[in-house]
Amino acid sequence: MSELDFDLGGFTDWLNSETGRTGEVIVTRMKGGGSCEMFEMAQGTDRFAIRRAPLAAVSDTAHNVVREFQVIDALTGSGARVPELLAACDDSEVMGAPFYVMRFIEGEVIRRKLPYQYIDSPESQATIGEELVDALVELHAFDWRGSAIEQLANPEHFLERQVERWLQQLEGYRSRELPGVDEVAGWLERNRPAEGELTVMHGDYKTDNAMFSKALPPRILSLVDFEMTTVGDPLIDLAWAMIFWPEEGNLIAIAAPGGEGGMAAEYCQSPAVLINRYAAATGRDLSNFQWYQAFAAWKLGIVLEGSYARYLSGESKNPNHEFFGFVVDQLLERAVRFAV
Repeated sequence: MSELDFDLGGFTDWLNSETGRTGEVIVTRMKGGGSCEMFEMAQGTDRFAIRRAPLAAVSDTAHNVVREFQVIDALTGSGARVPELLAACDDSEVMGAPFYVMRFIEGEVIRRKLPYQYIDSPESQATIGEELVDALVELHAFDWRGSAIEQLANPEHFLERQVERWLQQLEGYRSRELPGVDEVAGWLERNRPAEGELTVMHGDYKTDNAMFSKALPPRILSLVDFEMTTVGDPLIDLAWAMIFWPEEGNLIAIAAPGGEGGMAAEYCQSPAVLINRYAAATGRDLSNFQWYQAFAAWKLGIVLEGSYARYLSGESKNPNHEFFGFVVDQLLERAVRFAV
């Protein structure tokens, strides 16, 4: 347990004043949370989670937790699976940085390994992919027009802006040869689908941004980490999720069959099955889905190259960032295979 880096008394005063609650508050630091920091809070018999922006945020957009609170608040009651919110604070004097408080979710996050109870029940594992698709369908069904999310997004010419945006980001840290990155960019521009239906996009949709039930069969209790949420092309979310889905040789696959803690091969549905499930549920035309798969692999490669560049320059000692060099190369190879 790490010592708290904020005044617990001041936080308690803010909480009770903001929510009308009373009583002693106990706060402990949690692991996880991605780019933001997470704390568990107990007050009486109630448990909550606090999501705080980093004390030294490198991006106002990526770490705008108050904006994230507004997104979740807009989605609440819509059928999308979101956390139950309590309150948000943009005053850094309270906790050192902006934060929000939500009801604690007693669940499991799926990353490299499955939870033990899922491993012991291989026949239940088929529902993992089904739940991933179904929760995405529910999110994409939200009517964003007239909601707070409409005011937070810039949906016009969404696809048209993407390639140039990510090439510009890459130029900020490009320091080595990246075979395929420019060729794929050209293919994406030449073959860009027409701007179609716009929906709320999660922006980083994958199994470790979902809280799964501890009980079987696996069910997504809530989606989390809405900091990249916007309005755009929903098929990007689906393609992004499929980058991490188990596939032979995939270095970033979640719970890959054959590995320790991996899915049972006979119950691990193929990406094609899950993509077809989404198409059947939404009625959307996926005839150009190859473009989205190429774009997702290409974009993630560019994103992870930023971390690898920091490792190469000595700014980062994180061993994962060294590993990202291999992942970037594989992602660009995948993007090239799709861009044919």
